[in-house]
Amino acid sequence: MWDFIQRVLRIWAEHNAEHVLNRRVRLTIAQINAGADIVAALPGHSLRLIDAKMIAVGGAAGGTTTVDIIATLAAVSRKLVAVAIAALTQSAVVRAGAANSVVLADGASFTANDVNTPIRAFVTGAALTTATHIDFDVTYALSKV
Repeated sequence: MWDFIQRVLRIWAEHNAEHVLNRRVRLTIAQINAGADIVAALPGHSLRLIDAKMIAVGGAAGGTTTVDIIATLAAVSRKLVAVAIAALTQSAVVRAGAANSVVLADGASFTANDVNTPIRAFVTGAALTTATHIDFDVTYALSKV
C-alpha cells in the first residue's frame, strides 16, 4: 500500500511545489532499536518536519535515554526530536517541543532535509524496552527539488 501511495505522491508532486502530509505509524520496539523509516524517502523530493507526536503502547517505554526522530542534512544525521524516556508512559501523547521533548535550536528541526532521505525513528542510549510499540504521528512537508 505504501508503494502505491508513493507512486501517487510522485505524480502529484511533479506538478506542485510543496504538500503538507501526515503519517501515523506504529513501530515495534525492535524496529525502533534497529532504526526504522517513519516517512520513506521519495526520489527527487525533500521532507521537512512540521510537527510530531509519540505515544507509548503496551506499557511505559524504558531502557534507553531518548526515542528520537532523525533525518539527514548535509549528509549528516540530525535529531529533529528527542523524547526523554520518562515522558513515554503508556498512552501519554508527547508532542515535539513539549516537556521532556527537545527540538533543535532556532527552529532547525523544521527546516528541509536532504533530497532523497527519509525521516526515521531511532534511540539514544541502550535498547528500548518494556513498551511493545511506539506510535509516531508526523506532519511533514514534501517538496520537489
